[in-house]
Amino acid sequence: MEACNSYYYATRDPLGRDGDFTTAPEISQMFGEMVGAALADVWVNAGKPADAIYAELGPGRGTLAADALRVLRGAGFSGEVHLVEMSPILRDHQARNVPDAQWHDSLQDLPAAPLLLVANEFFDALPVRQFVSGVERKVTIAAGGLAFDRDGEIVEDSPVQEAAVSAIATCLTQCGGVALVIDYGHDRSAPGDTLQAVRGHRYVPTLVDPGEQDLTAHVDFEALGRVAKDAGAAVTKVVTQGSWLNSLGIGARAAALATANPQRVEELEIAVDRLCHEEQMGQLFKVMAIRSPDWPVPAGFGE
Repeated sequence: MEACNSYYYATRDPLGRDGDFTTAPEISQMFGEMVGAALADVWVNAGKPADAIYAELGPGRGTLAADALRVLRGAGFSGEVHLVEMSPILRDHQARNVPDAQWHDSLQDLPAAPLLLVANEFFDALPVRQFVSGVERKVTIAAGGLAFDRDGEIVEDSPVQEAAVSAIATCLTQCGGVALVIDYGHDRSAPGDTLQAVRGHRYVPTLVDPGEQDLTAHVDFEALGRVAKDAGAAVTKVVTQGSWLNSLGIGARAAALATANPQRVEELEIAVDRLCHEEQMGQLFKVMAIRSPDWPVPAGFGE
């Protein structure tokens, strides 16, 4: 999975109508603006630390960063921008959208500073392991193609995901800040095969054409939260993307944009529906905040 995704992201822009999938920031500017509003609010309530930085993991085309930073800058934030991205193709897009950014190959390379960090659809692309009856499931060659070596009830874990969230939580604990984790997945650990492949906006067999399709797995938010707490960070409850965006005021933002741009009314209604409705992204996608124990709880979590 790691090898396939490394090649996949290094050799194409997978986003948009002509790509393989569309992420929330590409659906509407309102998504990034809500992220920026949440970060601006928590930064202000934390006392506006001047050394705080904006950081994003797997920032796609830089669309989310550009929209979020527009709101953050409006609130007085003037900190540096750091993007963790290995794909040269996506870095080119990001450079156009966020020209003042600095790039890193690994989140471990981020500066030791208070973080305003966003990980939107980042963890789902990190490799998982699968086990059947306690034995790790592997890929083998059969009949000239690839096949799994065993079937049965599957339990997944991801040491790579856990290492990443541990590094984030350690930095937050030591330096301050907050991280927003937004992804599709489940709020409670449970058995099940969630590995999937997408190509041309359709699900396809996971072992066909390795490196030519997007491989992801559902994020286990309970496991991530447990690792973050073990590293000393505070963790909010997990909420759905729909409830989070609605509590932050996406409806009011859509109304304001519609008033200023009457020709966009239908477009804005469709965007809010895609982002928030439970049969679209609203229910499957979850949001969790990890923070320094010294920082306030971000808005939108009902705490």
